[in-house]
Amino acid sequence: MALVATEAIVLHAVNYLESSRILRLATRDAGVQSVLAKGARRARGKVGSAVDLFAGGIAQLYLKPGRDLQTLAGFDVVRARDEIGLELGRFTGAAALAELTMRFVRDDANPDLYDVLARGLDAIAVAPPAHAAEAALATAWQLVGELGFAPTVDVCAMCHAPLPPDAVVAFSHPVGGALCAACARGASGARRLPAEARSALRDWLGGAAPPPLEPAAVRAHQRLLREFLGEHLTDGRSLRAFDVWERDRWDEVGGRG
Repeated sequence: MALVATEAIVLHAVNYLESSRILRLATRDAGVQSVLAKGARRARGKVGSAVDLFAGGIAQLYLKPGRDLQTLAGFDVVRARDEIGLELGRFTGAAALAELTMRFVRDDANPDLYDVLARGLDAIAVAPPAHAAEAALATAWQLVGELGFAPTVDVCAMCHAPLPPDAVVAFSHPVGGALCAACARGASGARRLPAEARSALRDWLGGAAPPPLEPAAVRAHQRLLREFLGEHLTDGRSLRAFDVWERDRWDEVGGRG
């Protein structure tokens, strides 16, 4: 059993017995890991109560190959990201990113994906409440890219012909992105992607920030992302945190009233 020190972010936490917690961590060097944090609910323990959702720091893990639940020896918090929990839009956006990471990232090292997630949570933590969803959208699309499923925006996903940069195009989830006019005629279920929406998607995939979006545009982008995830990444189970984020309220999904 090896002791590994790695940067880590808390994605999920549940209480276990009287004083411990089970955490899901995104780590820079060991992918996503489930860990037992003994004594984590004691303020003076090696893993103190400051280790909460979306906190980032240095985790000391005892890792044993093939084990579903590893052991957390310690966690030194560097960035608590308390701001995320102070506003519903920030929290639901961060929770959607955490769920996406837990569902589709394995226990293999992926430093680039970890860095995207960390930067995204930092951006959500400082985003004005009216624009927290845009920070989450940007991070979600970049995570999709790191997972190898980024949609095409500037070339046809079917024939690979270049597309005019400011054109309205058809967008096909099954095919994997934007389509030229000729290929769009043979693609059932393709949706219209306005030039402004395509520009925003291009910026997010490239790590840039588009101009602020109106609420209706944000909702349209959330729907586009949900449909794309449903086609390429989901395993038949609903993304519950994503549903809460998209609705921007707890009702209708079995959460808080």
